[in-house]
Amino acid sequence: MSTAEAARPIALPMKPGPARFFVLLAVFICASCGMVYELALVALGSYLLGDTIVQASIVLAVMVFAMGIGSLATKRLTEFAAVSFALIEAALGVIGGLSVILLYLAFAFADVYTVAMVAMAFVIGALIGAEIPLLMELVQRIRAQKASSAVADLFAADYVGGLIGGLAFPFLLLPLLGLPRGALAVGMTNTVVGVLIVLWLFRTELARTSQALLAALLVLIVGGLTVVWVFTDDIEVTTRQRLYRDPIVHSQRSDYQEIVLTEAPKTGDTRLYLNGDLQFASVDEYRYHESLVHPLMNGPRRKVLVLGGGDGLAVREILKYPDVESVTLVDLDPAVLELARSSEHFTDFNGDSLDDPRVHTIAADAFTWLRDAEHPRYDAVIADLPDPDDVATSKLYSIEFYGLIRQVMSSEARLVVQAGSPFFAPEAYWGIGQAVAEAGLSTTAYHVDVPSFGDWGYFLADLAGPGPEVGLPQDAPDDLRFATDEVLAASTTFPPDRDRASVDEAKASTLLHPRVLDQERGAWVGY
Repeated sequence: MSTAEAARPIALPMKPGPARFFVLLAVFICASCGMVYELALVALGSYLLGDTIVQASIVLAVMVFAMGIGSLATKRLTEFAAVSFALIEAALGVIGGLSVILLYLAFAFADVYTVAMVAMAFVIGALIGAEIPLLMELVQRIRAQKASSAVADLFAADYVGGLIGGLAFPFLLLPLLGLPRGALAVGMTNTVVGVLIVLWLFRTELARTSQALLAALLVLIVGGLTVVWVFTDDIEVTTRQRLYRDPIVHSQRSDYQEIVLTEAPKTGDTRLYLNGDLQFASVDEYRYHESLVHPLMNGPRRKVLVLGGGDGLAVREILKYPDVESVTLVDLDPAVLELARSSEHFTDFNGDSLDDPRVHTIAADAFTWLRDAEHPRYDAVIADLPDPDDVATSKLYSIEFYGLIRQVMSSEARLVVQAGSPFFAPEAYWGIGQAVAEAGLSTTAYHVDVPSFGDWGYFLADLAGPGPEVGLPQDAPDDLRFATDEVLAASTTFPPDRDRASVDEAKASTLLHPRVLDQERGAWVGY
């Protein structure tokens, strides 16, 4: 017996043609909602954990698998297709709408984010998969047709809806509503469309009690999601504070990252976090920045290029040398640059360095900026970039990136690279040094103790070989609090368990083989 013969016709409030159009419209809207849920899970995982590829792979794989399970499980519900579809869309609206907030809570309070994300992706995927068999049944009851034609119409509406949802997520929902409220808005839309289409077109399929219960459920869900919408900011602030030791004094989500500043009430220690990763602690940042900058300045320094370092702290150290004529700072996020100029939590420590007339700031991706334009030759280059713990930052530790830097270095120029911890992440540290070397530069490794970070390492490099000496310039400032000739001389010595020989093979990272990601993932274990 064919599908068209098996489906029993129903009484409709309009002709079959328009009724069928509205069902397909509902398919279109619900598919858009489903795509947004999927992208929201990927985006949240990327925000919280980094590594978009891993997060996307997990979410997509689990959801596609769950869609198959949901489709199989729904075969028994086709006899009650209308009410089952309404309940499934209501469940999707609640779970999808709350997914971002629930997972953020799981991340902050229970440390079970990955398990919760997999469970959430499975449930949402199963509910999405359950839609098609039920919709197929409803479409056939409106007007019987060949199964192939019905499937083609449903999938066309479904796939086009997915396209619209995929485009609306980054270009409409995130800019206008943000991630938590964007998911809530989609959840409400999903619920309203799914339940109303049944209450309107298929009401003859429902008993009066069922109609009343579905209407009450619709009001309850929309009302509940609205309440959560109202308190979203409070929930987010409370949950975010849970992630940080000290009170948050400033937080914002820029176009690129979450920016959080904390300040300890007793000590005044101010800390900057980008996407949850510590960037500096005011109590000891001078150790990091003095060690980063001053060995580099023991050479040509008339024109200095800083890649990263949007907080202005490295620039503060550079400007201590009066013979520096210009500093070009390239940082991805204009929001960080603006804070570094305007917030007392920055200017108290960077000394208003970004307002110095010698400093020119550029808001751009360092890799793209180096590649896409002609640049002058620089005498000194600082790569003060975020740790390579996601795909976006891994390219900034590749052979190709250091090759681009080499092209803007003068013949006697020096480069310094912050390279992470040789103690906690030795494979990543020595791999970064290998990438610098394979780009054609001679390197000298050194490391110092920065209490808020731990044992932290750098590579000083030049084009001459065999590698520049790590030391202070003769005219180094008198106000240095950490870097001395003795400290820097000792910094080039590594213990046997963390020296170059302790790593079997230091593998350089490239654009096509971002090995530094795997090296970072294998680091910090047990700490």
